[in-house]
Amino acid sequence: MDNKGSRRPIEDDLMGAALGPESDRVGADLHAFVTDLYPICRSITGNGLRETLHRIGDRIPLEIHEVPSGTEVLDWTVPREWNIRDAYIKDPTGRRVVDFREHNLHVVSYSVPVDATMPLSELRGHVHTLPDQPGLIPYRTSYYSESWGFCMSEDRFRQLPEGDYEVRIDSSLEPGSLTYGECLLPGATDEEVLISCHCCHPSLANDNLSGIAVATELARRLGATSRRYSYRFLFIPGTIGSITWLARNEDRVDRIRHGLVVTGVGGPGAPVYKRSRRGDAVIDRAVATVLRHRGGPYRIVDFSPYGYDERQYCSPGFDLPVGSLTGTPNGEYPEYHTSADDLEFVRSERLVESLELYLEVFDVLERDRVYRNLRPKGEPQLGKRGLYPSVGAQGAGAQVMAMLWTLNLSDGDHSLLDIAERAGVPFREIADAAARLVDGELLAPDST
Repeated sequence: MDNKGSRRPIEDDLMGAALGPESDRVGADLHAFVTDLYPICRSITGNGLRETLHRIGDRIPLEIHEVPSGTEVLDWTVPREWNIRDAYIKDPTGRRVVDFREHNLHVVSYSVPVDATMPLSELRGHVHTLPDQPGLIPYRTSYYSESWGFCMSEDRFRQLPEGDYEVRIDSSLEPGSLTYGECLLPGATDEEVLISCHCCHPSLANDNLSGIAVATELARRLGATSRRYSYRFLFIPGTIGSITWLARNEDRVDRIRHGLVVTGVGGPGAPVYKRSRRGDAVIDRAVATVLRHRGGPYRIVDFSPYGYDERQYCSPGFDLPVGSLTGTPNGEYPEYHTSADDLEFVRSERLVESLELYLEVFDVLERDRVYRNLRPKGEPQLGKRGLYPSVGAQGAGAQVMAMLWTLNLSDGDHSLLDIAERAGVPFREIADAAARLVDGELLAPDST
């Protein structure tokens, strides 16, 4: 069973603790990484994606994979590689009214090359705006159908005069490869925790870069601790990336015991957890327990086959225990997939809060065990073993109750997470109680 094994000492509990005094420094570093990646024009293939992965690789050990265009991956085919150098629209006076160099959202991702002159009436069919948000540039893609287009604010578009416009997209769509990054941190066992984030969007700070920054920092911190599980981090282009990874690793996905998709963790809004397809996997229960006792608002929603890459990992042929832990989900905030998802929208304190939340969830996974009470007949005397707190000690009642619950339910059938849920107390209190009881020779890991 994946919830049994030797105890992890409290003094080695580095993952579940709040960052404390280093929060400001860590938050500034996370935001600086988002800022560093923000100008790069990423897509599901191409040099922008590679450059992003190389910068991630400067921080953590990252294996970069190249999968050739045309490769069959499940029901999909790896597309041709797209790269872009410049793009613009010039008005009748020769002035650039749309300029890729000003903002890379101005070009529909995967636009084929174009070099033409056309009247405004014809150009209008290739320009995307947001009439309900007239000051913002939308984000649009055309991954799997050959076309081209530009994005601009509705306000700016309305100011365009009639006349002929010079239109140029200096791009290429040619045989190449799909690139993704993988970081495996081996643990005491080969059972894995999967952490997946997409890295295929251009300048979108929350819906893309916040997840990359937090996942990278998670890998860096986990790499410096002793680990029960092995942790596999995937930095992949959305949809086609996870499908490609699954197709290439079908023989090893049975090692995955828990998983989370990380994105949208830097903007405002309370945490939202989307359950795995199973609905009651250990990861679903672990996240729910952590959120319940952290304080503050949160939401837990059921799985649906729409969203990010959790829908690929949870497809019925794999049905992996993978949920999604985000801030406000995709499509539920007005800045989503617009130029307003910028560096000011992402906050350093929210990045830190998300990092701490993930670390606390991983701490539950690492410390969850099944134990057996060594003195199951009657209540053992805690006082003579130095386990009963002195009179008036702060938190004494909570400590004792945590130990009593742990003793009572440690029968070889209940894990610490089971006990925390039944007792209605934070997992950390139960895990710490178990550690004290092991030291007092009242509890031992179940070996069955």
